[in-house]
Amino acid sequence: MKPQLQKWLRACPLLLALMMLVSGCTPHAATEQKSQTKIGIMLSDVGLGDQSFSDAAFHGLIKSRDELGVIFDYKELAQTKTYDVGFEQLLQEDCDLIVGLGFMVKDSLEKAAKQHPDKQFVIIDEQSDLPNVASITFKEEEGSFLAGVVAGLTTQSNHLGFLGGVDAPIIHKFQNGFEQGVKAANPQATIKAVYAGDFGKADLGTQLADSMMDQDKVDVIYAAAGFTGVGALQEAAKHGKYAIGVDTDQFFIAEKAVITSMMKNVDVALNSAVKTFVDNKNHFPQQHMVFGLKEQGVGIAPVRVVSLTPEQQKIFDEQKQKLASGSITIATP
Repeated sequence: MKPQLQKWLRACPLLLALMMLVSGCTPHAATEQKSQTKIGIMLSDVGLGDQSFSDAAFHGLIKSRDELGVIFDYKELAQTKTYDVGFEQLLQEDCDLIVGLGFMVKDSLEKAAKQHPDKQFVIIDEQSDLPNVASITFKEEEGSFLAGVVAGLTTQSNHLGFLGGVDAPIIHKFQNGFEQGVKAANPQATIKAVYAGDFGKADLGTQLADSMMDQDKVDVIYAAAGFTGVGALQEAAKHGKYAIGVDTDQFFIAEKAVITSMMKNVDVALNSAVKTFVDNKNHFPQQHMVFGLKEQGVGIAPVRVVSLTPEQQKIFDEQKQKLASGSITIATP
């Protein structure tokens, strides 16, 4: 990816944040009211501009601000250097609810939660047994299954690719669901799985996607790799191949390549959790909240670039119905 483009892509959400600051929507605004619920979030490693996980969570808090009147602040690893420091800064700001985004923040979040048992925390993409930590997890395998069905129906070479960010159990859920969906729609297809070891390097995603398409004849690649995946989507477009995005609708990243995206609706889940917290007077009645297809926590974006034939659409609809009814189960780590 060209450095100028990467800087522009990462700058867009930051410009949004700056506008919010100017308009007085952050916790530092002069209009802040003591009675308002205050949310603080420690974003995942890449932070704003990943066009995926962190951006989705940020938009969820914007929705909570607009609908519920909460105020919020956020911390990024690029500024705090460590998650420990980020959580400590949010605690010093006296947030009513502190959110940790991503499995990688768990150790630091639990350390802070143990030191401040009077504070309420919530972790996204992990579970905690601490009494003052609620958990939000997703059935990523369900959305990935649907993405796999689309990939299996649209491939011409019968060679598909999966690009994971880091080799971790949660990313295995994406891979397992995708592979099972592909096989449900196209038993003859094969899947090449590669892990980048990083969520924040678009250039690395470009290299790995290039290798899969050139050497392994992959013509549809599913990138569950955050900002690393952005490079893979754009490389697919350069090769005249297809790609599937993740977390948010990533069609705009490579409009000639992205046929759909696995929607992990972090914004929906986080907004729902904040509403529950506010409605219950700053308390979570449920310790573990799970969002799947049924809860609108996962799904896929509209199919674009290619068109499913009536027969293919029928296959997709049948597989989706089976998944929703529980007659399909997906093995998870």
